Amino acid sequence: MDNGISVSTTETDREPYGLADRAEEGKLSDPEVAKPHLDPELGQGKLVDAVWGTIEGDGPNYRSLSWIKATVLQLKTQVGLGILGLPTAFNILGLVPGIIVIVAIALIVGWSDYVVGTFKLNHPEVYTVADVGYMLFGFWGREILGFAFWLQIVAVTGASFLSMSVAFNTITEHATCTVVWAIVAMVIIGALASIQTLSRISWLGWLGLASIMSSVITLMISLGVSDKPSLAPAGDDWSIDTKIAATPSFIDAINAVCIIIFSYAGTPNYFSIVGEMREPKDFTKSVIVGQTLMTTVYLVVAAVVYHYAGQYIASPALGTAGHTIKKVCYGLALPGLAAGGLILVHTAAKYVFVRILRKSAHLSKNTPTHYAVWYGCISITSILAFVIAEAIPFFNDLISLIGALLGTLICIQTETYMWVWDHWRAPNRGTKKWYAMMTMNVIFHFIGWFILVSGTYAAVVTIHKDFQDGALSQPFSCADNSGSS
Repeated sequence: MDNGISVSTTETDREPYGLADRAEEGKLSDPEVAKPHLDPELGQGKLVDAVWGTIEGDGPNYRSLSWIKATVLQLKTQVGLGILGLPTAFNILGLVPGIIVIVAIALIVGWSDYVVGTFKLNHPEVYTVADVGYMLFGFWGREILGFAFWLQIVAVTGASFLSMSVAFNTITEHATCTVVWAIVAMVIIGALASIQTLSRISWLGWLGLASIMSSVITLMISLGVSDKPSLAPAGDDWSIDTKIAATPSFIDAINAVCIIIFSYAGTPNYFSIVGEMREPKDFTKSVIVGQTLMTTVYLVVAAVVYHYAGQYIASPALGTAGHTIKKVCYGLALPGLAAGGLILVHTAAKYVFVRILRKSAHLSKNTPTHYAVWYGCISITSILAFVIAEAIPFFNDLISLIGALLGTLICIQTETYMWVWDHWRAPNRGTKKWYAMMTMNVIFHFIGWFILVSGTYAAVVTIHKDFQDGALSQPFSCADNSGSS
């Protein structure tokens, strides 16, 4: 039966770690030996994977994700915090430039997502962007890209905690210290994230998608029928000002672009998703479906909210509606915010987990060591994300900084270089198609570097200015953050 798994029975094949590890030890002979396979010598149904080693019935099955579940996880990884910042980006850029930037970023990052899948098929031993770093640049490549990947995921998790603290404050009318709400968010997300495999938490992805979509649909409907947005001044002396094309400063424009990049910056998680798929060759299908649905939702939500709220958009956007509707929106969104956070904690923790146990039999067996390392990784990841959330307690500035400093590096530059590296000596080298594809990847690559440098500068300038103006709450503050904009 052809299920995309090659058969081999060599001892090298059965090593529970990747090609990069074997190369380091001088054992590497042929990249083909790293492909996952069913080994008849180990018995029926025992899968030998290039990353997970031998997957047996008494341990977690890390290769059980269908393409539909993979699509749901991709959508939930992306559609969450990012969508709550898009109306603000439209307010800065204007309607038409906002649409153009969203479509452009969707195409660039969509290409990067596709490259993740093809690279995994070519190099089955890859599980995270750190493995890619080792393959492309050696030891330091693995450590630098691995740290950037891990830091990005942890930082976005911090933004999840921050948004949940806003939600709790909104719903309860600041019944307790904001730090307490962030701790509550950390405990909820950490507990759910400890479920061991992505396949088992995919149903939470469905719940999260339904939660976020019901929340933003409620927001759009309420804005369409209400008299005015919640941030509009009292009285009748106000009007909504929407622009076809705005004229922002360079700093503001780049910050808006980085907010949009953040909304697509789930690409590093896709390595883990394709790494746990039952049929990795179906990954492209999941990317096309996921990216199309995601971009459609982004455009509709951002355009509708901006049309009805104009300059009176709260941050996150769910606070744009009236007092009562705002509570309803955040109540509906809470499961979605938690689901997005748990996938992030799970992914960041599993990166460390695999790094620690990759050469060990404990990686895919239910041993005390397996559980101790796993729960330790979950706990440390959650605590560090909480610290980030409380150290930078302002939503738009935080997601802009993450999008610029980390989002582009491991969502654009890395993947475009991966394609160039894989195809530099391709059989069709020198053809028109080869030159066209090479040119496209080089252009995308340098667009990423431009946004990284300029976006990081713009985010730092904005954060510094907001602190000086007193527009931001202090780190680890108990103050109510539900009215932040």
